Amino acid sequence: MSSEAPRRRPAEADPGPVGRPPLRSLLFVPGTRTDWLPKARAAGADAAVLDLEDAVPAADKLAARAQVADAIARAAAEPADRVEGMALFVRVNPLDGWAGAEELRAVVKPGLAGIVLPKVRSAKDVWLADRLLGWCEREQGLPPGRVALVPLLETARGLREAYDIARTAARIAYVGALTAPGGDVERAVGYRWSPEGTETAALRSRVLLDVRAAGVPCPVTGVWTRVTDLPGLRAFAQQNRSLGYEGMMAIHPSHVPVINEVFSPRPDELARCAEVIAAVEAAQEDGRGAVTFQGEMVDEAMAATARLVLGRTRARMRVTDELPPSGL
Repeated sequence: MSSEAPRRRPAEADPGPVGRPPLRSLLFVPGTRTDWLPKARAAGADAAVLDLEDAVPAADKLAARAQVADAIARAAAEPADRVEGMALFVRVNPLDGWAGAEELRAVVKPGLAGIVLPKVRSAKDVWLADRLLGWCEREQGLPPGRVALVPLLETARGLREAYDIARTAARIAYVGALTAPGGDVERAVGYRWSPEGTETAALRSRVLLDVRAAGVPCPVTGVWTRVTDLPGLRAFAQQNRSLGYEGMMAIHPSHVPVINEVFSPRPDELARCAEVIAAVEAAQEDGRGAVTFQGEMVDEAMAATARLVLGRTRARMRVTDELPPSGL
């Protein structure tokens, strides 16, 4: 690895030359089971994460890599206007040597939305991945920054340095804190997981603030490992949404509809956003900066938030004419 210092992007930076759509649900799919992708699509996942790391035994990794590369090629061949499309990400193995670089070369092709990078320890890990992805993009004739990068903060150092990690590359859009029970993060931090999530709420909040301050536009968190406990999943997702996350990673198709619902504004919320915008703009035309709306004072700050909610919802909805037109 070069000793050159990682390149930093300023806080509140644009997410890169290629816009990143908000993602509510990112569903892990084993790299050996690309035939499960139709199930992920049917579940409504905004993105599928084809896993070449923990979900694949060492002896099967080369075969899984070939399967994943083929799935990406098939995705690239789909019609560009396919409205029910699902973004494809790949979780690669840690970039500990040339084998990691070869893995990136195999999967970075047209049809790939992003790379999920596991066990990130510092900004240098992201800097290396960003450089390698840039080389792969040039090799494939892709625009610079086309492939998103999702660093997984699974070490104590990585969690502590979330701000620096998130600032390292403009292609980062979906980083956040993952706090599943019994996995890498629990082992690294030492917490004792509970369904209520009280022991990790502060951790998830701090990482969220770090990545927001670094300019990450769509932070995501996760995961819920109790496959059949959908009420528990809903409560955990609602907690994460209340903290400020935009989406969650998932391990089972049955989790996707719950996650999508929690991270989508309700129709009445969207309607209220449109009404707030209309009320503030009407007040501004009359020379007033604020107005009373449904018993509350609202001004341009509230209108800006409402526009953001409507804009993000439009960006990720498959049928946009369901949105209220006001304010867009």
